[in-house]
Amino acid sequence: QVQVVESGGGSVQPGESLTLSCTGSESLSWYIAGWYRQSPANDRVLVANVDRGEVTYADAVKGRFTISRDSAKTTVRLQMNDLRPEDTGVYYCNFRRTKRTPGHWGQGTRVTVSS
Repeated sequence: QVQVVESGGGSVQPGESLTLSCTGSESLSWYIAGWYRQSPANDRVLVANVDRGEVTYADAVKGRFTISRDSAKTTVRLQMNDLRPEDTGVYYCNFRRTKRTPGHWGQGTRVTVSS
């Protein structure tokens, strides 16, 4: 009934940019939308989210990443500039009704930043 699909990952060199895109079902248009990163050695951590127009970023990506939603609220994008090796990981998109609920997750899109 509910689908979340990410795209836009890839392999880039440090300093380059990528834009991730996530599309959810129309029923998720009013949900909180966020991007999370997971690496083999670490748990999934919040990168950025948007809740009723208010955006939140992890300290490590402030000034480099920008999260946004389209007018229909069904697509959320993550513009990633000046990428660094520590940004490497699988990025997951999430839509949740409240901050206290697990919400709906996509399958992830891989981002690799290396020389």
